[in-house]
Amino acid sequence: MTDTQGVWMTQQAKDRLLAELAELSAAQPDSGGDDLAESQARQARIHQIHGLLAVAVVGQDPPDDGVAEPGMVLTVRYSDGDTETFLLGVRDDDQSGLEVYSPQSPLGMAIAGARRGEERSYQVPSGASVSVTLLDAVPYGVHQTQPPA
Repeated sequence: MTDTQGVWMTQQAKDRLLAELAELSAAQPDSGGDDLAESQARQARIHQIHGLLAVAVVGQDPPDDGVAEPGMVLTVRYSDGDTETFLLGVRDDDQSGLEVYSPQSPLGMAIAGARRGEERSYQVPSGASVSVTLLDAVPYGVHQTQPPA
């Protein structure tokens, strides 16, 4: 989930992760005591959050070069003609109304590095292949300042 280049996320995502980390760290075993599985799950999540935060690139927009990468708001057209606009980044409680896809999702991995007009394909869990064309890619910060279409 992380890599040496960092993980792009919005400030809202970082704030949510910090709040979750504080809550998990402050959690005391209940009177009956946590069972081992709950304790291990909590520790694993704490470790995961620490890992994400250690390599977080918060809100620094990538270059406005039209290339699909984390931190960009992408508009794609599927082979059936449907279009979708989403943020490629860490899932969070973003209130902009945008769907967020992880760069590690099948769509995220397929579309990363694409340029406007480029078609890519990826496999969905059912095994079907889906084709998608990148129509637009703008940095998240630029997208936020644009008036709604």
